Amino acid sequence: MSSPVGAVAPAPFFPARRPGGAPGLALFLNAGDPPLPVLRELVAMLDEEGVDCLELAVPFPDSVTDGPTVRRSARRALDRGGVDLDDVLAFLADVRPHLKRTRIALLADWRYSLGHRDLAAATRDIAAAGADGLLVHALPPRLREEHLGSAAEAGLPVVTTCYSDSPPATRAEAAARASAYLYLVAHYGRSGTAPAAGHAALARTVTELRAHTTAPIAVGFGVSTRQHVEAVGASGADAAIIGSAAVAAVEAAQEAGRDVTEAFRAFVRSVRPEQP
Repeated sequence: MSSPVGAVAPAPFFPARRPGGAPGLALFLNAGDPPLPVLRELVAMLDEEGVDCLELAVPFPDSVTDGPTVRRSARRALDRGGVDLDDVLAFLADVRPHLKRTRIALLADWRYSLGHRDLAAATRDIAAAGADGLLVHALPPRLREEHLGSAAEAGLPVVTTCYSDSPPATRAEAAARASAYLYLVAHYGRSGTAPAAGHAALARTVTELRAHTTAPIAVGFGVSTRQHVEAVGASGADAAIIGSAAVAAVEAAQEAGRDVTEAFRAFVRSVRPEQP
């Protein structure tokens, strides 16, 4: 296994799984959907409920990798205003010190949020705000080493990604570069769609990736129910990532005029497997 010089040691985003235990749980939301004051309450609730990780995106428009649910969410957040990178970092700096369990991985799009900034300075700002990890969306390959070096210098673990059907060398490199966790995308397509063979069928891929990383492996795309989370666990992965279904729960609560935090609490409890 290889890793970049000065790589950050893997961070414990997800607790070690007990034999037969459920995988960890990560939930994706766009900052600003719900509005930041409501989101602050929601994040505190996630910590109370023992959710391991929040993937918090700085919203950006017209993502080609996301399905309509996530794209609507980003558009709602952007239309409300007040959710650029600086706003989200201020929000993060406010909420992160109060969390006892839930860790926050920031997702930022290169073109929309980072490309016009000095990468090293932006990475330091993200680390200083309290992010536990960073996932850069659509990072140009030519900047990969600079990104990894900047993150290592800032002491900020990185989330890397690969598809289950990526070439073996691509998967191995992504695994070796992960220091927060490796996001294994269940299949090629847009968020919200599930692999035809089911998530448990990723077991061989997960086993192969273990040879290249000591970071946790989290599986996403098409994970929306307790049964899907259990299937991810059956693959041997460390955690399941729920994106579109989590965003849809927020959307439904807002459209119905319900308490978003309490509606989302019910969603969390509905998808989390029972511990043996």
